[in-house]
Order: sequence, then structure tokens, then C-alpha cells
Amino acid sequence: MFGKRCALAGTALLAACLATPFTPALAAEPVPQAAPADTPPAVIDALERDLGLTEQQVVTRLANEQRAAAVEATLTASLGDSYGGAWLNADASKLMVATTDAAEKPAIEAKGAEPVVVTRTLAQLDGVKAKIDQAPRKARSGASLWYVDVTTNSVVIVAGQQQAAEALAAAAGVDRSAVQLTVSTESPQLYQDIVGGDPYYIGSSRCSIGFSVTRGSTPGFVTAGHCGRTGARTSSPSGTFQGSSFPGNDYAWVATPGHNATPYVRGAGGSLIAVRGSTQAPVGSSICRSGSTTGWRCGTIQQHNASVTYPQGTVSGLTRTSACAQPGDSGGPFISNGQAQGVTSGGSGNCSTGGTTYHQPVNEILSTYGLTLRTI
Repeated sequence: MFGKRCALAGTALLAACLATPFTPALAAEPVPQAAPADTPPAVIDALERDLGLTEQQVVTRLANEQRAAAVEATLTASLGDSYGGAWLNADASKLMVATTDAAEKPAIEAKGAEPVVVTRTLAQLDGVKAKIDQAPRKARSGASLWYVDVTTNSVVIVAGQQQAAEALAAAAGVDRSAVQLTVSTESPQLYQDIVGGDPYYIGSSRCSIGFSVTRGSTPGFVTAGHCGRTGARTSSPSGTFQGSSFPGNDYAWVATPGHNATPYVRGAGGSLIAVRGSTQAPVGSSICRSGSTTGWRCGTIQQHNASVTYPQGTVSGLTRTSACAQPGDSGGPFISNGQAQGVTSGGSGNCSTGGTTYHQPVNEILSTYGLTLRTI
């Protein structure tokens, strides 16, 4: 039976294990000493899982890909100004190399690759994309992405609406025949790590992330209710307030699909402090909080179950501490000995002269919305 011994074997054994040659010309060449012989088994397992391949197909593919990379590098240099790009077919058994000069076909075939005669060089395609990159920001904002597609010898613009893609091509002043327009719902976003104490934005306002949570498979974070109402949208990270209560309470949770909810809060100097649970600390305990304005600040717990009257109304069940905070820190995490305590509500004073700060206990937020705290 074919096993990972083939993937990790020496050159001769690996060559014997390969069942699908790259092309007749390339198959005749020896497998490079740096072939997938050193590929970790975990990589092979992942490729089997995610590409739906057998182990033998994975090792064959890896060997073919490595040989193709070497051939591409050679032909890129030798074809020079006529080079139009290169790509592998679906199972990586064949390397296609594009050229604008039909006279180069024999040289490409001699390297075991399949020549494709095209009308534009890769340099020309890169030039088209560069013009789109430099188009007015307003025109670019209507498209999701754009890229050089060597397989079609064109530059592709992807947008949610045909008109937006057409507007970008026009604003860039590019040769329309060199551009393909694609309508898609694809909407790229950053896969941002969610870390307590980091900033997030609601329009032009800024608050701080409390603790990372999940509800089912949806990641998110808890924060202060006065930062946003249910349905409000956030950026950096992008998300939506799923629930919010203020006054009376001062808590909310924001769902952030596509982002990574981490079990950490931001500590002194940007360090990461692990969240290990949410057991409430007793009065007199030391406690620290993190926020996007004043960073990492510490004090002691003075009282639990305080009712505080803000200009907007009274909030009950808060914990009073001697840790200072300032505007923008709202929603940020309070933590004591690795245990999540709550999210910053409000306070008095500042971090220059000292102050008092109140936090909304986190366990009430978790219970209210059916959330699971991310912990180590």
C-alpha cells in the first residue's frame, strides 16, 4: 500500500511512487533532490482533506508542482518580452506557458510544457492592472477586487453590479478588450483577530472590544451597550450589533463572521493576557482593564452591585473599581487573575489625575445572549 514513506522517502523511491507523470518530457528528468521528500505528513493530510485527493495523488501533485516551478522560472527568463504567464491544469499534471511569439512554441515544448499563443504579454497585463490600481478611489470602491488572469490573458474586475465594474474600467482608461467584467457577491474582508481592549468603530465613534465570544459557530465580542444599538454596523473588525441594552444595563454583543475570536485581552505594551474563565473576584481584589484610549490600567474592586445614574439614565448591577479609564475605553475588558470580570461602562476622573470606573459584569451578558466566552 502507498504510504507516507513514499512522501518522505529519498529521490529514487519517490520517483517510483509517482503514478502520474507531469509530462513525458519532464517525467524523464530526475526528481530534484529538494522534491517533496521533506514534506511534513501534516501537510499531506491537509491536502488530502481539502483537495479531496488520495495520498498518492497528493505526493504526485507536489512533485509535479515543484518541477513546474523550475520550468516556469527557466522559460520566464528565456522568453523575455514575449512571456504571457504560466499555469498548471486542474490536477497539476501539465504546465501551460503563454507567449505572444508563435516561434517560441518549440522551445516551450522542449521543456515539457504546453505552449499557448496569446495576444498580450504578462507585462502588458500587469500594466492594465496598474492603471486600475491608480483609478480614482471613488471608482475603485464600487468593485470587490481585480486581478491579472493569465489563463484568459486578461484582467478581471469583480463587482457586485455590472455598472460598477464598467465604471471602474472606464475611469482607469484601459483597453476594454483586455478586461473581463464579473458580477459576484464576493465581498472581501480582513480576517482580524478579536482581542479584548483593541478598538472598533461605529461610524465615526470609537469603542473598545470587551471579550471574544461565540454563539454557535458565529464569532464576536461583548462590549458596552451605549456604544451601539441593535443592528448598528461596526468596522475594524466588521460586524453587527446583535443585541444591546442601555440604560438599565450597559451591555451588547457584536457578531463578526469571518474574524478570529481569540481568548486574549491586550495587556501592557501590547502583550496578550489569557482569559481562563469568568469567576467573579471578591471586593478588595486587584483588577486590570484594557482599552483603546488608555491601554492597560489597574486598581482594586471597591463594590459590586452598584447603581449608577448617567445623564442618559440609571444602570444597575455594576461593579465599581479604582482603575481609571477615559472616553474610547468604553466596552473594554476588566480581568482579575485570568478571570473575565466585565466590560467598561463609565466612570469619573481620568488617567492623569486618577478616577473611578464601573464595569458591567460579563456573566450577565453571556447568560442574556447565550454566548460562550473564549478561554484558554
